[in-house]
Amino acid sequence: MQNINNEELKNSIIEGQVLLFNKPYRWTSFDVVNKVRWHLQKAIGVKKIKVGHAGTLDPLATGLLILCTGKETKNIEQIQSQNKEYVATIALGKTTPSFDLETEVDKTFSTENITRQQVEDVIAKLQGSIMQEPPIFSAKKIDGKRAYELARKGTDKKLDPVEITIYQHELLYFSQEEIKIRILCSKGTYIRAIARDIGIMLNNGAYLANLERTKIGAFAVENALDPEQYCQELKDIIIRNKVTN
Repeated sequence: MQNINNEELKNSIIEGQVLLFNKPYRWTSFDVVNKVRWHLQKAIGVKKIKVGHAGTLDPLATGLLILCTGKETKNIEQIQSQNKEYVATIALGKTTPSFDLETEVDKTFSTENITRQQVEDVIAKLQGSIMQEPPIFSAKKIDGKRAYELARKGTDKKLDPVEITIYQHELLYFSQEEIKIRILCSKGTYIRAIARDIGIMLNNGAYLANLERTKIGAFAVENALDPEQYCQELKDIIIRNKVTN
C-alpha cells in the first residue's frame, strides 16, 4: 500500500476488498475485524465501513482468516461455505473436556502400544461423509443458549450429530505421544471433534494441541497478511496524508 493515496484506498475499500490475514495465536476472529476496521476508518476518513470475516477461527488456532470490506461483504457466505484445509497437531494419551487446550487435562492413558499403522487405519475410517458430534464447548445453541456456556456450568448434554465430509487426510508426523495431520474438509467440521474421535478409535485419549487453517477454497495462508503490519501501513497512510495536506 506504499504508493496508494487516501482517495484510492477509500474507493477500493468501499467498492470492496477480500483481505487475507494470518490470525495470531490468542486473537479472536473479531479482534482482527475490529482492529482492521478501526484503522481503515481512520485511514480513509469515514465513521463507518462494512468489514466482516468469512469463517471464525478459535482463539487458540492460527492461520487463514478472510476479511471482506464494503460491497464484498455480500460474498462472505459464499466464501465461508468453501472447503477448508487445516494442519492439526493432536496429543495422544490425554483428554481434556473441551478436546483442546482451553481446559485442563482430565485423563491420561498409556500410549506405548500405539503404532503408526493404527493411526493410519483410524484416519482412513474418518474419511468421506461421516456423522460428527460437535463439541459441547462450541458456539452451537442448545435451548437458545451457547453450548459452551452450558459446558462451563458442567452440563452433560450432547449436541446432535451433523453430516460433514472429510475429503483428504495426510499423516505428516507420528510419535506415540503426538501426531500431525493435514485435513481437507467441508464447512462445519470441528477439528477438535476429530481429535476426540481419533482418541476414542485408538481406545485411548487425544486432544487438539495446535491448529492452523491453511486454506479456504483457493485462498491460502501463504498469501496472507500480518494484521499488525497491515494496520501499521494504514497508520503510515494517515501520517502521509496529514503531511501532504
